Amino acid sequence: MNDMSVKNRLIIGVSGASGVIYGVRALMACRELGVESHLVVTKAAEMTLSYETGMKPSALHELADYSYKLPDVGAPISSGSFKTLGMLIAPCSVRTMSEIATGVTSNLLTRSADVVLKERRRLVAMVRETPFHLGHLRTMTALTEMGGIIMPPLTAFYAHPETLDDMINQSVGRALDLFGLDWTPTRRWGEDLEQGRRPSAARSSGPGDGGRGDGAP
Repeated sequence: MNDMSVKNRLIIGVSGASGVIYGVRALMACRELGVESHLVVTKAAEMTLSYETGMKPSALHELADYSYKLPDVGAPISSGSFKTLGMLIAPCSVRTMSEIATGVTSNLLTRSADVVLKERRRLVAMVRETPFHLGHLRTMTALTEMGGIIMPPLTAFYAHPETLDDMINQSVGRALDLFGLDWTPTRRWGEDLEQGRRPSAARSSGPGDGGRGDGAP
């Protein structure tokens, strides 16, 4: 296998938290970027998919290049010898995060995440829960200490989102940045925005923030 095949391969996990659209959009982005996507979805995520988007599970699986059943712990993505850029879990439920943080995994999604960590590859968990209690925060700390990245899908207002799609795309784009993937819809501080303008100091600054708004990176 050559280096290019590794660079163009990403595992996408979708678990049963609100925000399944982040997983849907991540798969679409991978297709646009020419990134080979390997998908694993929990049963709760499939249920949430219907509630939040009206999509059928089959439509979600069709967005991926490769899709695996949750109990299939013998799938390629369960082995460290199967090289990837890493894994994005979008969204990541607290239960899924907790399984990964303890190392006691019960399905292909959490097993694949554990493999990514042991191989020292990039694991990004878009944890979708609020507010957090102390147990959640301690679990996030544990997963971070293991090498994972906790990235709740928070709105970046410096990008001047005008639609819900803008907000979703920005969160997904910033998550893909962590894998070295540059997705066109992502708006960046100090660069031209899609509308062809830069955030001005007057629009982006707040009291005492040195000319940068609360949403500045």
